[in-house]
Amino acid sequence: MPLKTGKSQEAVQSNVAELMHKYKKTGKIGSSKPKSKKAAQKQAVAIALSQAGKSKKMNEQAIKMSFEETVNALLAEYNNLK
Repeated sequence: MPLKTGKSQEAVQSNVAELMHKYKKTGKIGSSKPKSKKAAQKQAVAIALSQAGKSKKMNEQAIKMSFEETVNALLAEYNNLK
C-alpha cells in the first residue's frame, strides 16, 4: 500500500505505522536494513515527515511554541488570581 499524502498528523502517523509494518514483515524500510527496531522507527519517522513535506525540527519547534504558549497562559491566569 503506498504512503498517504498530506501534512496532517494523521497522515504522518499512518505512514509511520505502514513503514513499521513493512519492516516487521521484510526487515527493510525502503532499500535499507536498519539494525535495530529503534533505528527502523527513527527512519520510518524521517520518511513519513519527508513525505508530508515537514521536518523533525519543524515539529519540535511547533511543540515547543505550543508549550511556551501554554505556560504563558497559565502564568497569566495565576497572576489574575492574586
